[in-house]
Amino acid sequence: MPVRVTLDLVLARRQVRARDVAEQIGISETQLSLLRRGHVRGVRFDTLSRLCLVLECKPADILDYEIDSADLDRGGD
Repeated sequence: MPVRVTLDLVLARRQVRARDVAEQIGISETQLSLLRRGHVRGVRFDTLSRLCLVLECKPADILDYEIDSADLDRGGD
């Protein structure tokens, strides 16, 4: 999948623990762990907003996209 989650990099740069961030934004450690590993099919905008607020970053710092022309063939997966 061409969309990659780079949340681990942001956490490391900010020197914060995922456990603390999960508590601050109101999600479980398990959910944050799944997001960090890219094992989710989507993320709610309100969750993304809270992550950006707590980590003082932009969505582009947390998500990366690699161009893949096959995306057009997937039909909206």
